[in-house]
Amino acid sequence: MSSESVGGGSPAVRSTSELLCSNLSQGLHAAAQPLTILRASLSNPDTDRMSAGELRELAAISAVEVERVCKLFNYLRELVRAENTKPHLSSTPILAFLAHVVDGVRLLCEEDGILLNSIVPDACQPVFIDRERTLQALSSVLLIAYGASQAKDTVEVIVTSPTLNTVQIVVQNPNSRVEAINSEARLNLALAEANIRSQQANFSWSLEPFCVRIELPSAPIIDSH
Repeated sequence: MSSESVGGGSPAVRSTSELLCSNLSQGLHAAAQPLTILRASLSNPDTDRMSAGELRELAAISAVEVERVCKLFNYLRELVRAENTKPHLSSTPILAFLAHVVDGVRLLCEEDGILLNSIVPDACQPVFIDRERTLQALSSVLLIAYGASQAKDTVEVIVTSPTLNTVQIVVQNPNSRVEAINSEARLNLALAEANIRSQQANFSWSLEPFCVRIELPSAPIIDSH
């Protein structure tokens, strides 16, 4: 994935079409595994000699693989949608918006002994975003950060305004050392990136430690005079 920083370096810059083709290729490759398992299971010549219990076990295994394929193809469909449809941008108070997203993941973290810590300013300028796409992206990133964390870890959500025209959101676990993530998580990150970049915003991530940076444009100031 192009936005992964390797060895602390800067993310590689690639065009939107290159990113889409790369992510679609990755998704198709990931889907090949469960499809191969399904084909091998369902073409087993011994199924007519299996007991009822063995058939139920085969059906259960097949159902898991079908669900995996459905999830992967849903990511691919959403990637194409993010590329081919225009975002619906509106001025949004980011602190209240982000608090809603964080609250949706906080309970999961608490149940596993993970601290979810929000470090935000008292006030922040509104951002100009597609709320649905940003909600999906932030929720996905937080869930991936949760999955990359262990008990007693701290996941931080940090909001800053590096310039008058941008608001930056960082989701990180400074103590995590994630060598690799599975294909589903990678596609989830790719979809989060596509949803953010489709709004002319910036998205980058790294694994060691796990960190995602999102830069959103500030909402334009409307002159009332």
